[in-house]
Order: sequence, then structure tokens, then C-alpha cells
Amino acid sequence: MLNKETLREIAKSQADELSKLELGVEREAIANIDLSLPFAVVMMGVRRGGKSTLLHQLMKKTKMRHYFNFEDSRISGFELSDFERLDEALKEEFGESTTYFFDEIQNVGKWELFVRTRLDRKQHFAITGSNASLLSAELGTRLTGRFLRVELFPFSYTEYLEYGKQTAGLGSFSQYLKKGGFPTYLQTGRADVLQELLQNILLRDIAVRHQIRNVKTLKEMAVFLLSNVGKDFSYNSLAKTFSLGSVNTAMDWVSFFEDSYLLFSLPKFDYSLKKQTVNSRKIYSIDNGLTSVNSASFTEDEGRMLENAVFLHLRRKFGRDSMFYFRGTGECDFLVREKNKITHAVQACLSLHEEDKEREINGLVEALEKFNLDEGVIVTLKQEDKFKVGGKTVLLVPAWKWMQEK
Repeated sequence: MLNKETLREIAKSQADELSKLELGVEREAIANIDLSLPFAVVMMGVRRGGKSTLLHQLMKKTKMRHYFNFEDSRISGFELSDFERLDEALKEEFGESTTYFFDEIQNVGKWELFVRTRLDRKQHFAITGSNASLLSAELGTRLTGRFLRVELFPFSYTEYLEYGKQTAGLGSFSQYLKKGGFPTYLQTGRADVLQELLQNILLRDIAVRHQIRNVKTLKEMAVFLLSNVGKDFSYNSLAKTFSLGSVNTAMDWVSFFEDSYLLFSLPKFDYSLKKQTVNSRKIYSIDNGLTSVNSASFTEDEGRMLENAVFLHLRRKFGRDSMFYFRGTGECDFLVREKNKITHAVQACLSLHEEDKEREINGLVEALEKFNLDEGVIVTLKQEDKFKVGGKTVLLVPAWKWMQEK
């Protein structure tokens, strides 16, 4: 139990620290947030991805000040019963408010009970967390139908341009391709920032949270997957490679990587959900910069860097559970499903040469034919073209242009 005066002092010092933060680039995600709706807005994303800054931007926009960060070491032992005292402390320090901004709330057990009770009283919440399980087991049924999810990623290319006051083009995109979009790394240029970030994700968001003792093997698997972005993997092969003893352990660890927004697994498209589950998957990472400084092999392959950037752009735009890769006679890197229908087919190819032109185009056209699509896109580094193949339109679009399209 924490006393009210202690909570008040902590809230005041947190607010003072937050006010010193630069508002920075207005995040694109802010356009999707409406705090007047009778839902809790749950903002999720990787550590250091800008969630606190987004909360700060929302607070400035709404002129509300009831903010609290639950990752503060001074509130160790904060319990569900402490929320009422925190509420009183916030009111005494900042005045009455119907809107609350709670940072890293997943650190408090059963927090959703307090939020649900206050939602019933017509109050509003903007909540951040570094773990996607905020939307699954931890919420249980208590917030079902009472929350809206907003995912926050490191800077998109357009946000990167605004942050660095750069103009769109091959030069700025080539830098973005290697540096990625973590604001702190862009500010400092220090590789150890992203190396330490990986350590924090593995230890605090995964090992401690899921009581994994074999942290060394956990890190080895994470680095292995980061080093193989864009490639196939199977749970069986992971279990054997890292001597996990069980395929279920491999499946659990990959799901933990995904919950922490470190890595994403992409399923092969199949109309059978059972086959989707057993087919091999492809792996992608949250950010090219983080992957580059933690995996030497990734920086040597600009094609995979482009493919990962294309994946992230589509993931931001269309959300989770909407993307697949296609493999028939040929292969198409990305399919997008909207309302149970495949609507987009996209290839990522650094440059289309005569030796790989047929493979890249044929894989795309095969997907277009299978899903009855008229047009497909090959995202390149700098090539631009448009042509017909078997009655289908194929567009070659430089990534720096494609990533600015609405």
C-alpha cells in the first residue's frame, strides 16, 4: 500500500519530467485517437518507440494533466487498491478531470478492473503498454468491447523526414533504410542505445515476465531470428537448433518476441487455418536500425533491409492478422487481406535485373491471378515502370514514393 502524499509527490515529479520532453514530431497515430469516445484507448508498441511522447502530445492537445507512469521504481508494490488513492492525489495536485493518461500500466495486476469501473462512470483513458498481451489474457473479459487498440511503431519514413527536416528521395530513404526510426538512436547515433534496448526487451518484457531462466539461449534465438529477417523458419527447427526440448517452448518464445513487438512472424496464406498453423513462417523485425546493430549479417543485405521496411509499412497501414506471404509455383512477398478478401499483392525487390526479373514478376502475377486482382506492386529502391503481363498490371515503384502514398 502506498500513501496518498507519496503518490502525489511522485505524480508531480513525473509531470515535471514529462513537461521537459520535447513534443517532437506529431505521430501519425494521433489521427486515430478520439478520447471523447466511451472506450479506453490502449496504445501498444515496442519500448522506446515513442509512446510516452504520444501521451504528451495528447495531453497538450486535450489540456488534461492526469498522468502517471507505472514503470517508476518508487511505486514498487503498487496494487489495485492504490488506484483510488492515486485518483485522489491526482485531483489534489492537478484539479478535477475525466481523462487519465497512464503509462506502462501492464505493471499493475488487475488494472483493468479500475479502468472498467471508471469507464462506467463516463471517464476516459489513454493507456500505454509495451506488451501486446494487454489485449489478450491480461484484459480477460473485463474490457471486452470497451477498448480501442492503437499500435505505435518507431518512425515511419514520412515521420523520419519530418524529424530530420529532410526531403523525400533516394538519399533520405537510403539513410532511413539503415538507421530505422527509433528517435533516441536517430538523435544520438550510438549503437549501444539499440543494443541496450534489445537487452531490456529480452530481460524485462520477456524473461522476467514469463519467468524464463535460460536468458542466454533466449538472446541467442532472438539474435538468430533478427539475423534471418525475411527468411523462413519453423518451430521444429528452432527447437532443435537451440535444444529447447519442446516445440511448444519454441512457439511460446516466438509469441513472447511478438508480444513485445520485437519480431513479427508472417504466415503463409492458405484457406485452411490448420495448414496456416503448420506451414513455415517468415520472420520480420520491428526496426532496421535495431536489427542492424544487433546482427552483422543483416547490414550486408540491402535487399532484406528493403523487404523488412516494406513489411513494416504494410503492417502499420493494415494492422495485425491482415498479412501473409504467398507461395505457389512462384512466391509473392506480401498479401494483404481486408474483410476476408485479398486486396493487395506486393513484392519487395531492391532492383529488377534480367536474371531475377522473371522470378519476381511471375510470383507476383501468379498471386494476382489466384486472387483475381488486376494490379500488383513491386517496391524497388529506385526503379520505376509500368507494364502488362498476361492482362495484369505490374507497377514498379521506388520505396521512397510508395511509402508516402495514402
